[in-house]
Amino acid sequence: MQTRKLGKSGLEVSALGLGCMGLSFSYATEVSEQDGIALIRAAHDRGVTFFDTAEVYGPFANELLLGKALKPIRDDVLIATKFGFKIVDGKQQRGVDSRPAHIREVCEASLQRLGVEVIDLFYQHRVDPEVPIEEVAGAVRDLIAEGKVRHFGMSEPGVETLRRAHAVQPVAALQNEYSLWTRQVESNGILAACAELGIGFVPFSPLGRGFLTGAMGGAAALAENDARRRMPRFQAEAMAKNQALVDLLKTIGDEKGATPAQLALAWLLAREDWIVPIPGTTKLHRLEENLGAVDIVLSAADVARIDRSAAEIPIEGDRYTAEMEAMSGR
Repeated sequence: MQTRKLGKSGLEVSALGLGCMGLSFSYATEVSEQDGIALIRAAHDRGVTFFDTAEVYGPFANELLLGKALKPIRDDVLIATKFGFKIVDGKQQRGVDSRPAHIREVCEASLQRLGVEVIDLFYQHRVDPEVPIEEVAGAVRDLIAEGKVRHFGMSEPGVETLRRAHAVQPVAALQNEYSLWTRQVESNGILAACAELGIGFVPFSPLGRGFLTGAMGGAAALAENDARRRMPRFQAEAMAKNQALVDLLKTIGDEKGATPAQLALAWLLAREDWIVPIPGTTKLHRLEENLGAVDIVLSAADVARIDRSAAEIPIEGDRYTAEMEAMSGR
């Protein structure tokens, strides 16, 4: 497995990480603890050293699972987790909470659930408009000084918010959605700011929540409690129209000896050497397929061709509902 450095932070991780959310949360897939642990350890056996979770995944269940899975190999891996959502009596509530006292509470609880002495990368999951970002960055700076956190990260902030936070405590990594069908970071200044400030970029949902793999059925195949059922792009009409992007990936992928998923990941890896996607999966064969993307070499001409062809395909539907989108880009 190749490695990459997340900007100027000194964090060196596998070129692909593992997003662990789907093992416990959101996609209605039944995964036993035993199978989840086996998949996480299989990823490590294949060279993955970067594992992503959050307190809200479950809530709490995903951190507990990851802690158990990584306990024997803790010194070989980097663990990223997140704070910032409201959780009351073990249930996620509407809204966010990044009060400094709450950040500290989450840190202490996450350390316990993960069974570690320090969190390698601690992200603010979403910006809290009620708490100045300087106070958030300062709270994480204090945790770093105390040896409880190594690096500060953010997820889906606006550019100015990112700059203000970075001025207080350097942001090691920024985690935003980025894939061939979600490319706002190219036009809203986020990628440019990361390049300027030396911040690593960690795309979540790099496979379009599974759609870009070409392995999904239609909208009817999604379980009633699958979070994607509420998203505009996963309505039946939108999925039918967006199939053209999957067809493009298949066509070019066939020429490269790559699956649509591998080509979508290789496209991200080819954009910048400080980009580290974190695809998730619950299946070993999909894990192995995703990791194969590291060996797919795309030239500048290949990337330009994919960009040109993709630009001709209008994406149907927003990525989120208006309510969900309102929590991003602050």
